[in-house]
Amino acid sequence: MPRKTVARTARLASIPLGVAGRAVGGWGKRLAGQSAEAVSAELSARTAEQLFAVLGQLKGGAMKFGQALSVFEAAVPDELAEPYREALTKLQAAAPPMSAQVMHRVLAQQLGRGWGKRFTEFDDTPAAAASIGQVHRAVWHDGRRVAVKVQYPGADEALLSDLRQLQRFSRLFQPFAPGMEIKPLLQELTDRMVEELDYRAEAGNQRVFAKAFADDERVLVPRVVASAPKVTITEWVDGRPLASVIRSGTRDERDQAGRLLSEFHFSSPARAGLLHSDPHPGNFMLTQDGRLCVIDFGAVARLPEGLPRPLGMMTRLSLQGRSAELMELMRDEGFIREGMRLDPDHVLAYLAPFAEPASVDTFHFTRAWMQRQAERVGDLRGQDFKTGRSLNLPPQYLLIQRVTAGATGILCQLDAQFSMRDIITRWQPGFAEEE
Repeated sequence: MPRKTVARTARLASIPLGVAGRAVGGWGKRLAGQSAEAVSAELSARTAEQLFAVLGQLKGGAMKFGQALSVFEAAVPDELAEPYREALTKLQAAAPPMSAQVMHRVLAQQLGRGWGKRFTEFDDTPAAAASIGQVHRAVWHDGRRVAVKVQYPGADEALLSDLRQLQRFSRLFQPFAPGMEIKPLLQELTDRMVEELDYRAEAGNQRVFAKAFADDERVLVPRVVASAPKVTITEWVDGRPLASVIRSGTRDERDQAGRLLSEFHFSSPARAGLLHSDPHPGNFMLTQDGRLCVIDFGAVARLPEGLPRPLGMMTRLSLQGRSAELMELMRDEGFIREGMRLDPDHVLAYLAPFAEPASVDTFHFTRAWMQRQAERVGDLRGQDFKTGRSLNLPPQYLLIQRVTAGATGILCQLDAQFSMRDIITRWQPGFAEEE
């Protein structure tokens, strides 16, 4: 994992430089008679290839940022997104691995020189790679199949360096997340990634989730076997990655995955007091017995009182068209800063479409729906853009908003159709209650 700031900065800088160089080359090809469409398609494909190569090789904050962007590709118009879709999806589950020698050294540092005696089998070839670590198949000394996650050496140094540098290039990535500001996303990633570096804390989070969902018929959280600051060992689970369901799942699989994902996110604050806050398809699988397997608990929001009641109330007031009460509640909760003057009807018009999935018995999450929302709030000339820019996101709602946006992106990638209203009615305080 490249550690030095100069080396990592040079690689990140190669992305905008490469884009600029290809643009100049494309201009020359147009002069030579090639069609604008052909040149544009070639530029997009090559840029996507470079984006994956650079972010994937750097891992760390760069790869984490790529994963965060990947769930928003559903909001990008198809003619622009297609070349990037596969490149970004690769970042959800794959990256160039570290060598077996380096990995063994980390295991010896974390588990002791005799670490190998703890396993009856250990596969040096990584089964998966994440943003700050990679996963290996193994068999624990008691015969259990386990997943061993090993953190990349230098991940801590590289993470913050990446995210600082990515701030400089944030405008380049804006097309991947229309309607969202990239800089705040990067800042929030920076804050959360420091927490994710300590695998002991992640193991503690996972233990809480595993206990809360023990023997659950819908959700499976692998139990933690052992942990250290840079190594986590959990029970191995076989399943179909959500990226595979997105790519080629049947209608039933897509609907089931979407429903289970939503139930997990809405129910876990009430059941575990925590909210899984890293929503991208690489962290979820469908098991053979029809459950949703959830992994990677490094980023969580602590919600000991469950989901905030005002969120359910805001959704209900939006659907009921009660603009004055909605705006008053938003002022009380800090979504509208003191002294900010807004038209209640404009605020309602901005929020109501986002509440649409809770307005019907069955809602169909599609890329077209998400694209409409992105175009609506991202239109610089529209009222919704002006309203959105005037609203505030209180710190206590930041992670909840990230999970909601990321999970909605996944639902639209899945093209899932199910009753979101039933889930919100059961698990979101304030939604089904009348004052």
